[in-house]
Amino acid sequence: MLEQRFETVYTKFKLHFYQEIFERFQNREASLTTVETFAMETIQALGCPTVNEFASFMRISPPNAAYKINSLIRKGYVQKIQSAQDKREYHLRVTEKYKEYYNVSSDYVRVVTERMRERFTPEECKKLEEMLSIISKELMPEISLGKAEES
Repeated sequence: MLEQRFETVYTKFKLHFYQEIFERFQNREASLTTVETFAMETIQALGCPTVNEFASFMRISPPNAAYKINSLIRKGYVQKIQSAQDKREYHLRVTEKYKEYYNVSSDYVRVVTERMRERFTPEECKKLEEMLSIISKELMPEISLGKAEES
């Protein structure tokens, strides 16, 4: 039963995201491919990764990653920011263009979170937060968000 409930919540978040994306592109052509959309979601989730960190996470070669990143830069969805510590290194940052057109899932997370605060007691919310932290940090070791996970 727990698996079923968790899958239902996860599916609802995904479907809401898909609804929003399709609605936004109902009257115009999408400018990102499906793979590029996945790449953008990954870059945002990793929190300004380097090209090599992105390549490693996605399990693709650095040249393949650079090709995909350059396409996203040309389309205006990603910026390469030079590292202050190592001038040879560049970090990837999503642009406002991406945030405006594609970052609809976080808005829905905020809506659902606010509804949770209204529905549950502060103690219940704190317990859920603790449980989610344990799930993320201990029970999902295969996926590390690096610096982004620390916040």
